[in-house]
Amino acid sequence: MNETSHRPIRSFVMRAGRMTVGQARALEELWPRYGVEYSPAPVALEQLFGRQAPRTLEIGFGNGEHLASLAASHPERDYFGIEVHRPGVGHLLMLVEKNGLTNLRASSHDAVEVLRDQVTPGSLDEVLLLFPDPWHKKRHHKRRLVQPAFAALAARKLAPGGVLHAATDWPDYAEHMDAILGAEPGLERVKTGLVERPATKFESRGRKLGHPIRDLYFARRRTAP
Repeated sequence: MNETSHRPIRSFVMRAGRMTVGQARALEELWPRYGVEYSPAPVALEQLFGRQAPRTLEIGFGNGEHLASLAASHPERDYFGIEVHRPGVGHLLMLVEKNGLTNLRASSHDAVEVLRDQVTPGSLDEVLLLFPDPWHKKRHHKRRLVQPAFAALAARKLAPGGVLHAATDWPDYAEHMDAILGAEPGLERVKTGLVERPATKFESRGRKLGHPIRDLYFARRRTAP
């Protein structure tokens, strides 16, 4: 995929959601410090965080509980989260303030455009895609985030040896992601991720419903295939 090309089909649907007073306050007061506005220009992550450290990008962090937990548990790593739903971003910022997290930044924009335009090639050590919308109806499969163009894009943004960790509780989507990511020449299957992740809200809900949880790990090849 050309870095400047446009993606007409989005993998998400914007919904307003209910914003609490606390979330609105966090967005107003904390976004200027921890938020990253979208612009079609690369962002220097080492300047954004003020240091050089391993970097994890989470796409679609929901209410931010999972991402904030990772940032608190691994202060030696930097975390960059992307979520289009503003109440979730506000909730994450509340957690940042509550836990005094300095190693976390957030974007509220289309993840593909952020990854394409703002993240420099080879600058990520880990990409997390945990329980994305499965778009389970066949006519909606074209909306699934994991497509060949996304796999190629993620591979370019990972450092050699960096890991793309995807998880889902929908067997059909697991097979879809495994096939797409496995066909990307820049990626190879590996057995584990870089750090152990806590359970997400969607994972817990899936387990209660008896859905099988599947984690997929793909690393950027250190040498060309």
